[in-house]
Amino acid sequence: MQKYEKVISSAIIAVGLVVLGLCLKSGIDNFTNKDRRVTVKGLAEREVDADKVKWTMTVQQSGDQLHPLFGDIDVKVDIIKEFLDGKGIKGKGTVTVTTFNVNDNLANVWEENKPLYHYTVGRSVQVTSKDTKFIGQLREKVDDLIDTGVILESDYAEYEYTQFQQLKPEMMAEAIANAEKTATQFAENSHSTINKIVEAGQGEFSIDDADIPYKKKVRVVSTITYSLKD
Repeated sequence: MQKYEKVISSAIIAVGLVVLGLCLKSGIDNFTNKDRRVTVKGLAEREVDADKVKWTMTVQQSGDQLHPLFGDIDVKVDIIKEFLDGKGIKGKGTVTVTTFNVNDNLANVWEENKPLYHYTVGRSVQVTSKDTKFIGQLREKVDDLIDTGVILESDYAEYEYTQFQQLKPEMMAEAIANAEKTATQFAENSHSTINKIVEAGQGEFSIDDADIPYKKKVRVVSTITYSLKD
């Protein structure tokens, strides 16, 4: 009986040692593989048409009497509006006129730096439209205003891309797919295979101007870390 108990005890100890060995091996393997990973970047780019534009044209007039300046500015604004109507703006965009901007040139000025005129009056005509290509083409003809005696103080168009959220999932998927291709190639070169994603960031999106004014470049770069296995 005592001998039988010793055999059982020995068997239990042996089984325990085997289990312990397996656990140690698994732990060592996990520790060894813990740092076997690769971090890659995935890029996705699109060139899209801007879908909203705000075009601002500003005229100014200087003089010593305010009321005549207001009248001169109104004449120029009417000419700009006629120009836009003649180029087919109706149905393509909305035209609005800002209030007068009056600057007293003599305020807080030293006598020796006295300006030529007392007042400068400005006013802007703003066009908002979703037809950004049409506005881009129309801006190329703005020099026609010079023939009418209207010289713009400034001519500025701000283009936007507002449908970014609809494009975002598709670009994220493409960026992740490109990252996976890079990771797979790296793994093949190191005689391994990619396992699972360890870390992943949403990615940084940017929207920049393209070479054509009414075009935008949308770009996302995602950083993803994969674990590797033999």
